Amino acid sequence: MLSVSLYTLGCKVNQLESEAIAHAFRVQGFRVLPWAEDAQGDVDILVFNTCTVTSKAEQKAQRVIRKALRDHPKALLMVTGCYAQVAREALSALSEEDSEAARLVVVPGDTKSLLLDLPGFLLNTMPETVAPVALSQWVRSASPRAVGEPFRFIPEDFSFHSRASLKIQEGCDNQCSYCRVRLARGKSVSLPANRALAALQALEAKGYGEAVLTGVNITQYRDTLAQKAMDLGGLVDYLLAGTERIRLRLSSLEPEGITGELLATLGHPRIRPHFHLSLQSGSPRILERMGRRYSPQEAEEGIHRLRVVKEDPFLACDIITAFPGETEEAFEETYDLCARNGFAWIHAFPYSPRPGTAAYTYPGAVGERLAAERVERFAALGRAGRQAYIRRWQGREVEAILEASSHPAASAAPAVSDNYLKLLVVFGDQSPPPGGSLIRCRIRPFSDTGEEHPRFDALGEYTG
Repeated sequence: MLSVSLYTLGCKVNQLESEAIAHAFRVQGFRVLPWAEDAQGDVDILVFNTCTVTSKAEQKAQRVIRKALRDHPKALLMVTGCYAQVAREALSALSEEDSEAARLVVVPGDTKSLLLDLPGFLLNTMPETVAPVALSQWVRSASPRAVGEPFRFIPEDFSFHSRASLKIQEGCDNQCSYCRVRLARGKSVSLPANRALAALQALEAKGYGEAVLTGVNITQYRDTLAQKAMDLGGLVDYLLAGTERIRLRLSSLEPEGITGELLATLGHPRIRPHFHLSLQSGSPRILERMGRRYSPQEAEEGIHRLRVVKEDPFLACDIITAFPGETEEAFEETYDLCARNGFAWIHAFPYSPRPGTAAYTYPGAVGERLAAERVERFAALGRAGRQAYIRRWQGREVEAILEASSHPAASAAPAVSDNYLKLLVVFGDQSPPPGGSLIRCRIRPFSDTGEEHPRFDALGEYTG
């Protein structure tokens, strides 16, 4: 039987879509190999799900694809995702470096759902070998039918994650001056609420203890065709009412969306106390140049509201530093906002000029050395915030979802707590339940044992 391996760059939406592609291959009988294993043996099909958020993400995709062309001279390479949408020619050109150019087939992001049909096509036309030319012709002929199908990516099982995800939204209507993803993903569209509930009920019936609601910008969720029009808060309330046990975690939120019905819903005990904000800057001038829709004061009000509806939630944020025109004063405004609000994690990265965006031509570029220094200051602040958050939760009991165990100790297994701490849960004389199980445990510091586990934030002592 043919084998397939997937390499995914970028956001949680990409990760979910790769899960759906892997599931489509598995149910047709293909062997789905983890990426780490494919170099150890022959693999027939390599799928690359690419990202265009930064130039580094694009460069990494090119490096990995070139290496795969060299290391797997008989494999077929399928390249898709946001980078494939905005730079199809650049990726297609990589095939010219290979003696068998047809081995690399680019599937633009807006026709990515074709890959869900690929296993059936292969089984019907080439059950034991892959004919690249025939496959390229199939992609070209089938592509028009695949446009506008962003919500086919709803896997029933997950190959690479113990926690389930559900894509409820696609695209973005904002026009942030730095963002190329909106060019790749298009306008905001939403999964109808009844379909979202059916998918979530199926995951609950399968035994999943938690699902992450994800999308490009989930705060723009709108179902106007339902009997009662729903925004994100209405959807979450509807999903909670239609399920019994499954917990919900929200992916990245826009600060201007933390209002009204959403806030009222977030206090529900089945909503995880973990929120990630697309903050980007704390400088009013830089936010305006970025085309963001909120002020620093409005962002801080949203942070305060989240801490009211949940007890000491895990709050994280994205920061783009060294944006064109970011003076030392503007940088310090952002740094001070982050320091004041005590984020448990900060994902900071330097501005990356993106062709086709307004900011690509902005004057006032910040030098690479200074940009790196600013990123490191945010990273250090994030590390300190995480340690402070862990200390506050030591000795307290939390819910957690077990991950598939890869720890050598038979009585221990990795888990993610409801407030997003990475735990090594110890079970004493008991064997850990299977990955995906919902458990309770008490957080203990590693100093209790004298051991160090850099992959984990703390120990979790199993309590039931």
